[in-house]
Amino acid sequence: MPLETHAAADLSLADQRWQARIDLAAAHRLAVMHGFNEGIFNHFTLRVPGTEDRYYQIPFGTHWSEVQASTFMEVDYNGKLCAGEGHIEQSCYAIHAPIHKLNARAAAVFHTHMPFVSALSRLEDPRILPIGQTEIGTMIHTAYDMEYAGPAFEQAEGERLAGILGDKTVLMMANHGVATVGRTVAEAYDRLYYVERVAQVQLYAMWTNRPLHVLPDNVVQETVRQFSGAAPRYGDKTNAEWHFGALKRILDKREPDYRD
Repeated sequence: MPLETHAAADLSLADQRWQARIDLAAAHRLAVMHGFNEGIFNHFTLRVPGTEDRYYQIPFGTHWSEVQASTFMEVDYNGKLCAGEGHIEQSCYAIHAPIHKLNARAAAVFHTHMPFVSALSRLEDPRILPIGQTEIGTMIHTAYDMEYAGPAFEQAEGERLAGILGDKTVLMMANHGVATVGRTVAEAYDRLYYVERVAQVQLYAMWTNRPLHVLPDNVVQETVRQFSGAAPRYGDKTNAEWHFGALKRILDKREPDYRD
């Protein structure tokens, strides 16, 4: 699994795994900072570098504000605890293991009940509307599960969700929340951050009770074409990597113990 910089190839496997733990711990702490977490529930997982059958998961009962690099258990796709100590939260396993297993891109799988996305998911039509640039940039990566199927305690539910997600990186989950996936923690967190912002802005616009300025199809298609083409690149990092690196610098000042 690639890390968030191209320097990963120069690290030993042990160093890659520790860096992966640091990044995943950072994502948990940042989610608290951004108001994405819900109690001790919701789940961020990451495939263990150098493996194809296990992922990092926090022990059930851990609050995201106390997650550190050393916190994570290793859980395999059959639900067996391979390393670490603690309880394996069943809905995390039921949703995440199948997505990790069935989606090669899904090294990182993040699922939350963030307030604005969750509010949007409660609408009869939860789709992101083309009312702005960020919305269009998010729409093209988003799939929709339109039928809530109850709590996820069995792998069949995760398999169903993986099928709906397909080759997209954002899954809007009806009457529930959202899941994002990425090849790195940076990618999955970047998607999570922007889908919540998009939902927030759309709901704010809807709450005015004034007509929405939906962009015309030709503008939408041209914007999609530009987003789908070769985006500007700054150095050897993606935009998601730049974003996540900046967020980690904030954590390094505020909560440096996430790296422990």
